Amino acid sequence: MKPRPFTYHAPTSVPEALELLAEHSNDAKVLGGGQSLVPLLNFRMASPEHLVDINRLPELDTVVRERGGWRIPALVRQRTAERSPELAAAFPLLPMALSQVAHPQIRNRGTVCGSAAHADPAAELPAVLTALGATMHVASTGGTRAISADDFFIFHFTTAMRPDELLVGIGIDDLPPGTTTGFAELAARHGDFALAAVAGVVTRDDGGTVRACRLVAAGVAGRPFRLAETEATLLGNPLTHEALVAAQHAARLEVDPPGDIHAPTAYRKQLVGVLTRRVLSSMS
Repeated sequence: MKPRPFTYHAPTSVPEALELLAEHSNDAKVLGGGQSLVPLLNFRMASPEHLVDINRLPELDTVVRERGGWRIPALVRQRTAERSPELAAAFPLLPMALSQVAHPQIRNRGTVCGSAAHADPAAELPAVLTALGATMHVASTGGTRAISADDFFIFHFTTAMRPDELLVGIGIDDLPPGTTTGFAELAARHGDFALAAVAGVVTRDDGGTVRACRLVAAGVAGRPFRLAETEATLLGNPLTHEALVAAQHAARLEVDPPGDIHAPTAYRKQLVGVLTRRVLSSMS
């Protein structure tokens, strides 16, 4: 199939792109990498009247060092982020997860911000950005605002952005000393959407005691699912064998994923527990 007819716009500046979104906010889509949008257009699951192509905005294609962290602008490709030595050093969780996203050909075009804006709850990046405590920077003709990842992802393919807003970048603060990260997923085939995935960020003191913890599961709810009860079992304790067993049990009980043709609910619950333990084991 082919998309329904639409009006194509190719702005050459961010203000121009924002003006177009303001003018056509009720029926416009933003084209960045297009790896999710173009198939939706071709299957006519999305039929916007206007398509705003932001690929001619070069100021949005380079990772930027900011005070206390890094910013990933809207046109940074997933493959670029995956191969960035600066991002790998600052946030090892990013390349861990990005290597599992689809295939290299997809990552060559797909953008980090595009995956976030698409908000597929089964995708790796929304869970990873939530685990890292990322901040989404969105802009419109009315100004800019920052939205925490915890508040950004609302439900299936739904975010806190308004129709006239553009996700111009994602900010991630430097991780505190003593922080380790981990990621694990299981898919039927490499490159497929995961049956479930878990991203973890754990900060320990010099004695090995967990002082802060963020564990986030993908593919088990309508948005990235924070395993808050599991985190609570770890706080104030070292990552011992007993702690990992308790965390596995807590994670399994905490989630209530839907069943489908790929995996029943009971299997996904068990899988989240196992993946949680794998993530924590990789840090201990």
